[in-house]
Amino acid sequence: MKKQRPVNLDLTTIQFPASAKASILHRVTGVVMLVALVFLTWAFAVSLSGPEGFATVEAVMTSFIAKFIAWGILTALGYHFLAGLRHLVMDLGFWEELESGNASATAAIVLAIILSVLAGVWLW
Repeated sequence: MKKQRPVNLDLTTIQFPASAKASILHRVTGVVMLVALVFLTWAFAVSLSGPEGFATVEAVMTSFIAKFIAWGILTALGYHFLAGLRHLVMDLGFWEELESGNASATAAIVLAIILSVLAGVWLW
């Protein structure tokens, strides 16, 4: 059987709703935090090795690249936390409708942007 269906492979023409974007970002920030564990574990282990190790980590963390990485980790953590709270509330039976789900997703994204700016101000 040959089915004639339209095929749309141009992803730029697809408009995702806010809830889909929030779900994708939640997964991406989870992966970012998993990868960030390598950096954080190294920094924690070296800083606890003694005063020299602490001074090494302190010197590394004063560079722009390290601050940018730390800002990215904090941003991912903040968004993942907010989206996780959103999912927990949805598991309780709230915000499951289309309109309220999109509104809560938009709120989580906006709050994450605010937290990201605050993390940047705190780091720099």
